[in-house]
Amino acid sequence: METSPPPTPPSRAPNDHEWRFKQMTSPCEWIEDYRPGGYHPVHLGDLFKNGEYKILRKLGEGSYSTVWLARDLRNSKYVAIKILVGSSETTSELQILRHITQNAPTDGARYITQLLDHFEHHGPNGVHKCLVFEPMGPSVNTMVEELPQFKPRKWGMKIRYPPQMAKNILKQSLQALKFLHEHGIAHGDFQPGNIFFALDNIDSKPEVELRQKEDVQAKSISAPVQRLDGKQDRWAPRYLCIAEPLVPSAPCDEGFKIKLADMGGAFFFTDLPKKLVTPLGLRPPELVLTGEVHKTIDIWSFGCLTFQLITGQPLICVPWYESESDQDDDHLLSLTACLGALPNKLYREWKNSSLYFTPEGKHFNCALGGVAEGAEPFMVEQMSMEELFDQAGPDLGEQEACQVKTLIRWILQYDPAERPTPTEVLLHPWFSQDETKSGTFK
Repeated sequence: METSPPPTPPSRAPNDHEWRFKQMTSPCEWIEDYRPGGYHPVHLGDLFKNGEYKILRKLGEGSYSTVWLARDLRNSKYVAIKILVGSSETTSELQILRHITQNAPTDGARYITQLLDHFEHHGPNGVHKCLVFEPMGPSVNTMVEELPQFKPRKWGMKIRYPPQMAKNILKQSLQALKFLHEHGIAHGDFQPGNIFFALDNIDSKPEVELRQKEDVQAKSISAPVQRLDGKQDRWAPRYLCIAEPLVPSAPCDEGFKIKLADMGGAFFFTDLPKKLVTPLGLRPPELVLTGEVHKTIDIWSFGCLTFQLITGQPLICVPWYESESDQDDDHLLSLTACLGALPNKLYREWKNSSLYFTPEGKHFNCALGGVAEGAEPFMVEQMSMEELFDQAGPDLGEQEACQVKTLIRWILQYDPAERPTPTEVLLHPWFSQDETKSGTFK
């Protein structure tokens, strides 16, 4: 008796009772997102674009794509292929990348990962846009974990970039933002996960040196994917690959280079989007309160990133809540604690402000959703951005620490029109003074 094939899964995120697979613990994308409109199932060795590209290694994954190292068999070089989900809405990513290539090819190649090719791939989960880029090394999020001074990892270590290295990352990323803004483009998703270290030339390396092993024991791939009903699944891969960034080929000494990647959230200043993909903790207050998209969104994110790279801690950390209202309130409470009271124009937009502040504007409660009936208001210690900075104990002298705090405060202004441009920030003394030092970063 033949077993009937499994039904086609819904093209939306499944409810708990609709899960198809046994639980997986490997650090990969969620297996349930392999469904119509979701990720394309990829296996090592797969061929794309009529055999032109051969998949060798997984470099990373995001909410809307997976990224793979491939061999360009026609041109004998390595490339990175970003495979978008099947339901990916039309974004301006390809249009913006083409605009950069056509109008500023030299500077574009210096600051932004280069688009080499693009095509569509038909699979069980739909038609997937595939963007082919120059391969890059690990992201700023990942590289800090790979620095030699943190190996072997010891208890109590503060995992953060050395100050001069952090400053170099910030300055190069700021120059990239300056380039984009001068061409009327906002990145829209400026964060450590989208800033990448450039590679040494790897085209001469043999495939065997870069190919990911199909080895569960070595933790390079997951255990086999299994359905709860024991049937074969045509929408998911047989196994998931654990991301293996090209760390050994990305120099992190004094001569390192970084570039901005993932223009999926980018937009032209003349065509503001209705929705952004900015991470929760990096949203500026006007976006949280009114949904206003302003061209200074990148510079707000840059101010937050400056705090994070120097201290090793995010300035604003917003957990995920089922209630979007609680999520926004948590964010706004954190903002007012570290940056001060919101201006009246913004404060009036905060529908839940009375749950936390008196009519006179005095803060009396931190409990999300307001004070429960019969309970006392809940308060926690309020610390300013400067106090949080000092508490983190960054590896800076007192004068330089004051300089950086002043810089962050200047950038993170509640009024978007008052925020400095990337060009103006580059002229700040912390960036404009001579920073050349010999030797490697310590």
